[in-house]
Amino acid sequence: MKRVFRLILAVVVGVVVGSVANMALITLGGHVIPPPAGVDTTTTEGLKAAMPLFEPRHFLFPFLAHAVGTLVGALVATLITPGRTRGPAWVVGACFLLGGIAAVALLPSPVWFTVVDLVFAYLPMAWLGHRLVAGKPTAVCMPT
Repeated sequence: MKRVFRLILAVVVGVVVGSVANMALITLGGHVIPPPAGVDTTTTEGLKAAMPLFEPRHFLFPFLAHAVGTLVGALVATLITPGRTRGPAWVVGACFLLGGIAAVALLPSPVWFTVVDLVFAYLPMAWLGHRLVAGKPTAVCMPT
């Protein structure tokens, strides 16, 4: 039971930490690459209306937020997982992928961005997040 609790905790913490990283990059993105003048990015309706005005550069930070959020979440989940198995990292990646699919359904984006985002930002980053720490020695002694 203790192992199951740790696996669930790894997924929950990974999703929360990844979501914080995602939102930080989304917030930063609006300052680094401002939206077109007069665009309301605070509501889904405003974003839908403004989507035709967005240039490819406006999609850079959303992609980075999705990719880095998933990467960080999977990395943290792997660090918490007993034996650093890959399961929780993949679950974190799947959770973020489902969020990405929901975002595409709610907020239509250009086809090229949808494909790049759904194919490269989620499961590959979950794999990479796991790989970055899977073989590293544990820095903190945690009972398994």
